[in-house]
Amino acid sequence: MNIAESIALILARQGVRHAYLLTGGMVTFLADAIYRLAETQLVCMQHEQGAAFAAEAETRMTGQPCVALATSGPGATNLLTGIGSCYFDSVPMLFLTGQVNRHEMRHVRGMRQRGFQETAIVDVARPLCKYATCLTDPEAAHTVLAEALETAVSGRPGPVLVDIPMDVQRAPAPALDTHTFPIRRRSPLFTDAATLDSFLQAIAQAKRPLLMAGGGVTAGHAAGLFRQLAERLDVPVVHTLMGVDVLPQGHPNRVGMVGTYGNRYANLALAACDLLAVFGSRLDVRQLGVGGPQFLRERTILRVDCDPCELAGHVVSGQNILADVESFLLAALQRPQTVKGSFGVEAAWRGQIADWMAAYPDTEELPPGDGTINPNQFLCLLSAHTRQAVACTGDVGNNQMWTAQSLRLWPGQRLLFSGGMGAMGFSLPAAIGASLAAGNAPGQVVMISGDGGMQCNLQEMETVARLRLPIKMVIFHNNSLGMVRHFQDTLFEGRAVATQWGYSAPDFVALSRAYGIPAAEVSRSGDLPAAFDALFAEPDLPFLLQVKLPPTVGVAPRMSFGSTLASMDPPR
Repeated sequence: MNIAESIALILARQGVRHAYLLTGGMVTFLADAIYRLAETQLVCMQHEQGAAFAAEAETRMTGQPCVALATSGPGATNLLTGIGSCYFDSVPMLFLTGQVNRHEMRHVRGMRQRGFQETAIVDVARPLCKYATCLTDPEAAHTVLAEALETAVSGRPGPVLVDIPMDVQRAPAPALDTHTFPIRRRSPLFTDAATLDSFLQAIAQAKRPLLMAGGGVTAGHAAGLFRQLAERLDVPVVHTLMGVDVLPQGHPNRVGMVGTYGNRYANLALAACDLLAVFGSRLDVRQLGVGGPQFLRERTILRVDCDPCELAGHVVSGQNILADVESFLLAALQRPQTVKGSFGVEAAWRGQIADWMAAYPDTEELPPGDGTINPNQFLCLLSAHTRQAVACTGDVGNNQMWTAQSLRLWPGQRLLFSGGMGAMGFSLPAAIGASLAAGNAPGQVVMISGDGGMQCNLQEMETVARLRLPIKMVIFHNNSLGMVRHFQDTLFEGRAVATQWGYSAPDFVALSRAYGIPAAEVSRSGDLPAAFDALFAEPDLPFLLQVKLPPTVGVAPRMSFGSTLASMDPPR
């Protein structure tokens, strides 16, 4: 058995169901070994960035590290955006890159390159990885893979990269210890009873408490536990952009999304609370606005996070608890005082939040459009048809905020965004990974994008068509990079530099049909019922729906530069 064959066996023992790649010369031995073993399925993508995003989505859906492969040079560097996305959003991904033979690698200081496509990808990627190394010693192969996987899932999860020269891939492998793999995430027990009791007592004594669910709740495999705690404490819950799928729409404790483009009623609740218990969120300026430091000083803040750097980055009053969210929630649920009905939130506080939600519905924030499609209303109506979907994916830009504001999620349904990286082009390849993560048969996924983001990884429509994945693609087509265009309207006297294409943005209906995927277009609100019927007519097959919008349609409400949580535009 050579090293490539040994790695294929490790992936199988690790439970890796799919390996995503765009193949190339320096990774062919790895790809061939995985193919011959036939326990991990190779998913051939059309670009390495697409492979990285698809693998990221599968990892986020399953909670188990997935793998993306790339060849040396441009193949490896094309993974970098996906590596960064996993790093910022705490996704435990394994990236394997091929490298030139060891004797072709540069050894003279200052030499730029010796072998063809030789690139020092470890040096380039290290700031975006928890662990990155070049495997130059075949005898250390299993130790290196074990260390990489252990690092990926331990503490705050994140990506790891192992670069493997081609002659190492062909080298004889050491004996594989059958007890080393699989490596699983191990959550340390939280045993500080005094801290737990103080945390729960502070919530019980507050008059206007809120819980906040951040991306760390799902990254920490703790959504179900968080839901249990919210129900037992019976405290209202707001969420960040990355915590949008912790509670389904209609859950009695769910309020809405906070932040720069948050639901108005959720931001009002956040501004008015006297205690905020934060789980897995860094409380950055996009969540709290420019008044963040003042906001943090004026109320009690309880924070649970596994990253000490995040806890140290803010001035807060209350408790900073360094803990794995999953272990903390498990311990909190076992405390004798955490019994449903024992925490009585004042009726006036619940009533105030209910009044705000009734007064400021998210589907009525944008002005009426004389028969044109209101994207928030569109997404609310779309939700009635998405019960079968295992996940929804969103891109970056206005479409992301409309989706986070107004898409109604069913219980157990995931909504995947590129959060910290904010990468356009994420939604389509992520939908591929989410669909393949569903199990023996691909799951239905609703993909939402804008015309700008869709063009960043448009080539992956070929992957959707070839694999006949049941991805329902919704593209908001407004001939504009709308979010940046709004900045230009606000800050640059409306000079739309590089954000408006006139009528040169492509017809995605024609492009979809060129890939062999049926498609339709809708531009009037009165035609939506027929459009939804077409989109979901064949539940197990792909379909593309192009939704035409005026270039001027924006996102409402939003915090303008210099504003606070309680002050959003347009004022109401």
